[in-house]
Amino acid sequence: MSELLHGARETVSKQTGVQWSMTVSRIGAVMMLTFASTGLQGQNQLQTAQSPGQATATAQNQAPSPTAFPTPSIPGPLHAPPAHTFQAGPFGKLNYNFLVSGMGLWQGNPILSANSANGALNLGKFFLEKTTSWWHFNVQAGAYNLPALGTPFISTHKTVFDFYGPVPVAYMNFMLTKSTSIQVGSLPTLMGAEHTFDFRNMNIERGLLWNQENVINRGIQVNQTLGKFAASFSWNDGFYSNRYSWLSGSSTYTNGPHNISFTAAANLGQTAFRTLATPVQNNSSMYAIIYAYAKGKWIVQPYLQYTTVPKNVKARITNGNSTWGQAVLVSRTFSHGFSLAGRAEYIASTGSAARESVNLLYGPASAAWSLTMTPAYQYKHLFTRAELSFVQANSYSPGDAFGLAGLDPNQPRGAIEAGFAF
Repeated sequence: MSELLHGARETVSKQTGVQWSMTVSRIGAVMMLTFASTGLQGQNQLQTAQSPGQATATAQNQAPSPTAFPTPSIPGPLHAPPAHTFQAGPFGKLNYNFLVSGMGLWQGNPILSANSANGALNLGKFFLEKTTSWWHFNVQAGAYNLPALGTPFISTHKTVFDFYGPVPVAYMNFMLTKSTSIQVGSLPTLMGAEHTFDFRNMNIERGLLWNQENVINRGIQVNQTLGKFAASFSWNDGFYSNRYSWLSGSSTYTNGPHNISFTAAANLGQTAFRTLATPVQNNSSMYAIIYAYAKGKWIVQPYLQYTTVPKNVKARITNGNSTWGQAVLVSRTFSHGFSLAGRAEYIASTGSAARESVNLLYGPASAAWSLTMTPAYQYKHLFTRAELSFVQANSYSPGDAFGLAGLDPNQPRGAIEAGFAF
């Protein structure tokens, strides 16, 4: 997509020869208030590396195992096997896992220079963590892809080396007390209801609202739990900009299967720095309210999100713009390893093309909605998922939508994924 979905259209144009930019970067978080689940306490730092909404479903739905799957855990409907453990001398007991999956994707109305059919190694990652004594660490290394609705499909090789490298997550976690910790390194963002890597999500592809959020932050994060409350605050580089001017945070409260959260984030400075991972949204602020219900075979998670990119002379933004969106994620598990997940969402942007407002979606004042359905089957370590999705753009600017000329208003997609965790 162009500077649209991520404000990164110009960046992707340079890298793919099209006028569209992948929206994999995210608009980060200033003060995120999340009313976290009681399970959040029981999993200590496992949840602190997730957003409040993400942590809730994890705490409520992950089946107990002899040893926890390395951070971050899988919220459902997929389930992780127990981690392998070994003694590593002075490092003590370490946990590790591997997860591998491949995917195929078909899309209608592809943009110029894009293919109708694509295949890729969707994930090939090694997880290693230490969760004993007062100091912990977590490392996630390997290959990954970041498919998202309404954005161009990018190869796994290009995704890894143009976004967050072969070690996207790596941090130290210092446990000051049982309820207080400090994390330093390359951390998952606190923002959003969908995760960076798809095996943790209900759907294979991330949604339109996810396209406006940041993904990986480098910085320092303080986490605190107090009864049913939990909070996290972070000073970081936002959209992986290596400019440490972002403040993000979260505060959470949970009552049984119910969880409600408020999140917010902002860049307190200005920067003109741009890459595929650092779009125009790096100069922004973002807010979200996330509710989650997770009990038994059900996960239901509606949320609201607002983002704004102000005028910024340094970044050559002559007129700012904003988006607001709403989405609901639903997952239901059945017997014999089957499950069905779905997502519905709507997002709209303000601004005006006449006033040269920055493009955050499909042109200033554009809007879009999407529907996604993802049936899945898992047998022990093996899993497979299929997916059908549909995106409809409204009030789009000519050239900023789908198809070879950017004039088609919709894009249907089909995807299939198969993999195993061990």
